[in-house]
Amino acid sequence: MDIATIVGLVLGIILIGGSMFLESANSGLSIINFWSTSSMMIVLGGTLSATAIAFRLNEVKNVFGLIKFVFKRPSFKLDELVDDIVNLGEAYRKDRKSLEAASQNIKNRFLKDGIVFIVQGTPKEDLRTIMHTREEYRERREQNEANLMKTLGTYSPAFGMVGTLIGLIMMLLGMGSAEGGDVAATLGASMSVALITTFYGAVLANLLFLPFSEKINSRNKENTIAGELVIEGLLLIHQKKHPILIRDMLNSYIPPALRKTSEE
Repeated sequence: MDIATIVGLVLGIILIGGSMFLESANSGLSIINFWSTSSMMIVLGGTLSATAIAFRLNEVKNVFGLIKFVFKRPSFKLDELVDDIVNLGEAYRKDRKSLEAASQNIKNRFLKDGIVFIVQGTPKEDLRTIMHTREEYRERREQNEANLMKTLGTYSPAFGMVGTLIGLIMMLLGMGSAEGGDVAATLGASMSVALITTFYGAVLANLLFLPFSEKINSRNKENTIAGELVIEGLLLIHQKKHPILIRDMLNSYIPPALRKTSEE
């Protein structure tokens, strides 16, 4: 699990929920007044409907999968990828069977697929083209997923305003039928309900959808660095470069604190 995502989300919920509770207590009201089923239906229903218009249905259905992806930690560590590639390079300098045997314990699917091509005798330029194409379209898919989440964050405040306008219309219509001292009470209650919809839209956008979009973008950048590292490593393995040279060249892709020397 990604600790930063969990901490940020829990902290946001606690702070916002705590402030709502304190304000309700100070006003002598119940925190349940912040809940409105119709307002939530307008915001969530409108946001999902508009996103379904903007994207394909199968992409919109994948929203819950994207949320699950946000909470997962990356499945790789750059320094471990370098170690794997160095070991594979050392094995290939012996023979192809040694490389094939060494690749059985590799967890990174992208790297493992590349090794299969090398074992099969794929020319270096063809290997470069195949792996670059795979990486390019992986990056496009993840960018599209980030755009989908960003679209949800764009539409939810807008539909929050739509709900507020509906509430204001109903409030003004209700004022005409209210009598005497009931006008002020009707105005206050209706206004609060109208603003709740804007509140829902703002919270969903700024606590969930937009941060999730940025998280997916961040993961996409991490995956791109890892993909470039793997491709460069595969080409070095293909050329049967010395493991020391492989490590020295691939260390450029990782932060200095994670770099290992050839002696380690």
